Amino acid sequence: MSERAAAPVVVVTGANGFVGSHVCAALVERGAQVRAVVRRAATTPDLPGVEEVVGEFSDPDVARRVVEGAAAVVTTVHPMGSDRETQQRIGVENTTTIARAAAEAGVDRFVHVSTASVYDRSAGAGDVDEASALAPDDGDDYSVTKRDTDAALASVDGTTRVLVRPPAILGPGETSIWNTLRPADLRDDETQRRDVPDRTFAWVHVVDLASFLADVAVGLVAAHDDPEAGPVAGGCTPVNLAAAPATQRDYYGTVCAALGVDPVWDDGPAWTGRIVSDRAHGWSWRPTVDRDRAFTEIAAGLRG
Repeated sequence: MSERAAAPVVVVTGANGFVGSHVCAALVERGAQVRAVVRRAATTPDLPGVEEVVGEFSDPDVARRVVEGAAAVVTTVHPMGSDRETQQRIGVENTTTIARAAAEAGVDRFVHVSTASVYDRSAGAGDVDEASALAPDDGDDYSVTKRDTDAALASVDGTTRVLVRPPAILGPGETSIWNTLRPADLRDDETQRRDVPDRTFAWVHVVDLASFLADVAVGLVAAHDDPEAGPVAGGCTPVNLAAAPATQRDYYGTVCAALGVDPVWDDGPAWTGRIVSDRAHGWSWRPTVDRDRAFTEIAAGLRG
């Protein structure tokens, strides 16, 4: 049997997206074969060992077909910015469909890109770890539907589920929210430049996020009875992923200086806590992109 044939097969949904494309690259670096699930043909990263599968993973038949024989699934799809009904359908219901298919097929690991927005990060909430209170029902559509996706996945027994919860995901790219899309809003609309300067800006770089997702998917992070040391076998384990502390002053200041506009600072209550990533550190994750590099990358991209 060839080395490639013996490699683990990992399914990636949204493989042509900002996070998904980086996950594909990280998996290939680790010797995995990737089944890249996309909606449009010829959009998959052109990498050795990546097989494009065009289809809707919301279709139970497609979901069963793509997970057959796979060692892991990594899900990255959520229509942030859509109405709640769309986010409920695609984020909660469709992700649960492929999770059930994976469990029925005996897939060992199901790794879901959740978000730190599932937590209550209102003023005074303090530091946030995996046991912290979740977003309330009257929260924004994204927070509530991502929270509900996590809850739905927790109910799908039969596979080891890992809920990876990053905050703002930095990194260059046309579809990058924080390096490209959000700066465009700040450039074009002064009302978008308003915030409390000391409000926490929690972040992680897409390279470090993808590296962690790939390590968990291919089993480089071993299962453990203690969730502080690794994903619980057969369980559903949330894990936060955040890099060095920063504030809105850091982010808005970087973006606005690069664009030649001024931020508008407000007074008022704001969340100033941390996204605690001690659990991820216990799983041997360490970010490689520091704050200076990440913010310099934003400014360079905007000036360029």
